Amino acid sequence: MPSLNPGEAEGAVGDVKVSEAGKAPRGARLRAAVRGAPRALYEELWSEPADRVPRMGEVDAPVWRPVFLVLLVIAAVGIMVIRTVELSPHGAAVGGLAVLVAVAQSAVLVAGMIRPIGAWWAATALAVVAVLVTVAGAPSHLPYPLVSTVPLTPEVLYPSPFAGAALQGGALFLLALRVRPRRAVAALVLSMALALFLALRTPPLPQVTLAASALVFSTALVLGTALRSLRLARKDLDVQVELTADERARRTLLEERHRIARELHDVVAHHMSVISIQAQVAPHLVKDPTDELKENLTGIRENALEALAELRRVLGVLRSEEAPAQSARHTPQPSLDRLGGLIGSVRSAGLDVTLSTTGEPRPLPPGVELSAYRIVQEALSNVVRHAPGASARVEIGHRVGGLSVRVTNTAPVRASPLSPGGRHGLLGMRERTMMLGGDLATGPLPDGGWEVTAILPVTFPATTTAAATKATTTPTATTEDAP
Repeated sequence: MPSLNPGEAEGAVGDVKVSEAGKAPRGARLRAAVRGAPRALYEELWSEPADRVPRMGEVDAPVWRPVFLVLLVIAAVGIMVIRTVELSPHGAAVGGLAVLVAVAQSAVLVAGMIRPIGAWWAATALAVVAVLVTVAGAPSHLPYPLVSTVPLTPEVLYPSPFAGAALQGGALFLLALRVRPRRAVAALVLSMALALFLALRTPPLPQVTLAASALVFSTALVLGTALRSLRLARKDLDVQVELTADERARRTLLEERHRIARELHDVVAHHMSVISIQAQVAPHLVKDPTDELKENLTGIRENALEALAELRRVLGVLRSEEAPAQSARHTPQPSLDRLGGLIGSVRSAGLDVTLSTTGEPRPLPPGVELSAYRIVQEALSNVVRHAPGASARVEIGHRVGGLSVRVTNTAPVRASPLSPGGRHGLLGMRERTMMLGGDLATGPLPDGGWEVTAILPVTFPATTTAAATKATTTPTATTEDAP
């Protein structure tokens, strides 16, 4: 028994021996391909289904499908009429056969819209029947007495040189629209073989028929494959556009959350700095503080400093991802006391806006004031972009349970220009409101304007809540900043 070299082993794939060190010999692969050709052809042109016909309601359904179907039916009826007229000079007996052949050919074209593979096989079968009848002549033992005396020559079955080629080419075109190019090429090869057989076995046919058939078949294949590729490309493009839109929305959401987190880190870092300073100063404000108190205050200060260091590290990471011009701009975060400056800048941009405040102002958490400021800022920016010529009103309400922000605008006096915004501002406002556990409502007004209302809950100390409740029982103080 021959030994194998180290690192080599023999195996068998079908009837072809293959070694692990290399591929099978080229001759063996060629013989295996030839032996497997019939099964591959069967799978390509019989067992494997074709593409599904796009429905009318689908996005990728071609708009020309109804028109194409109507034209196909008209062509089928026209073929039936022309075939009947062409065969009528051969007698009434052949006229009846002409109707049957014409109906069969017309049905093949119409059926190709639903079952392209079956329609192509039917067209091939009709051509094979024509060849067999032509070769055998007109035998008297046919089970149809009316046609037994009529010679079924190629001129009878296909009076025009291109009649059979047109039928086979139409079926091949419908097949190429719905199957892979490899399957369409296999059908083209069989159609060409059939045309060659017909041209060789029926001398009355002119030799130009073969060249014409090749031209018709090739054109049908190229056109059908191109239209199928175009449809698939459009479908892939729609999928890519949808994925790109989803990715853009997801990226915008992450960027907005990134910016909110950066601002909140600034706020929290400020509070931790205050806690650290207070814990350091507290022992000096107490006369004869105990060792236990000093130890606790020292622990509070150390924990605050450690948390502050971690926050600064996170802030450094967040700001390192910004553009240099943005990362260098470390200004204090805005609050409600800067709304006046915001209103002034918006007025200078041409927007007529008023600001009103209701309720008793109270100290608010920096995060709430920051979110309220950003909501007003984004709402006014939307008015400037999407409502040219409109006027706006900003209402800040100090309530018992928190803060209310309402921004309204009138209907625009002219059409707004195309804006690159993609509702990202509303997304940011919603994120800020949800982060604080509040509610955001946006929508159109009856007069054609727009409204943005945000409710930001705030938990106040008991003394502050009591004072606020007392303030709400008295007439509400209202201040308004008119232009």
